[in-house]
Amino acid sequence: MSKAFKSIERGLKEAIAHAKGTRLGIIHEIDVPKPDVSAIRAKTGLSQAVFAKSIGVKKGTVLNWEHRRRSPDGPARVLLALIDKDPSIVQRTLARR
Repeated sequence: MSKAFKSIERGLKEAIAHAKGTRLGIIHEIDVPKPDVSAIRAKTGLSQAVFAKSIGVKKGTVLNWEHRRRSPDGPARVLLALIDKDPSIVQRTLARR
């Protein structure tokens, strides 16, 4: 059997086990530190409005994050961590070609 078949078969078996509640499969957890949104945005050189638009949130959301009234969580925290490491990742990855 091919590698692809074995991978698909393993995935299906894990899905069935999960559906039966007998096994959850592999869960990957990544500890993402609390971001300094002001510093991350500054690295991009973008205004709050443009930065917010580039990551798909409202300007008010970025403002609240920067003033620490709210804290990004889940996917937003991961996205901000990626931008912190590579400030142009969003524009480069999602740019229209």
